[in-house]
Amino acid sequence: MMFLVLGLVIFFGTHGYSAFRSRAPGKDIREKMGMGPYMGLYSLLSLAGFALIIWGYGAARGGPILYTPPAFLAHVNLLLMAFAMIFLAAAYLPTGRIKKAVKHPMLLAVKIWAFGHLLANGELNSVLLFGSFLAYGVIDRIAVKKRGDNGPGPDATESVMGDLGAVAVGLGAYALIAFWLHPIAFGVAAVPG
Repeated sequence: MMFLVLGLVIFFGTHGYSAFRSRAPGKDIREKMGMGPYMGLYSLLSLAGFALIIWGYGAARGGPILYTPPAFLAHVNLLLMAFAMIFLAAAYLPTGRIKKAVKHPMLLAVKIWAFGHLLANGELNSVLLFGSFLAYGVIDRIAVKKRGDNGPGPDATESVMGDLGAVAVGLGAYALIAFWLHPIAFGVAAVPG
């Protein structure tokens, strides 16, 4: 459990610092270090934290169970993951109505992913992992809004291909993960059965 917690602290510490750092001239660390070294250090720490999260989560399996969710919530989670994957794809594709409507599709995808997995998993390691991601997604969305970053502006050009691509890529990735990668990568079948 220690490695999971350490990974969460490093990963979210890095991301939290980035979200809440001072942007005042002369106080922004990116300005002091230079963008290249800052991004290198940020990436290195994020990857180290992420690796510890993965390792720590697996090592903490079989730990205390905080709650036992009803079986139908696994199906609700499956449905939510389809939307999460579409929003995640929309974050990286040209702006369409999806990206314009949700403003920050990656943050929304993370929140849906975390919430859905909290519905379906009651082990302590799962609650720590998914609860941390959900809390961070909510906090970061508030921070982004406070900074005045409201996603693509109302005059941003909309691309139907962006929406079609988000749905196609998102559902394709969803099917790949749900029916093949999830059991291999996480040791648990995503599709109950």
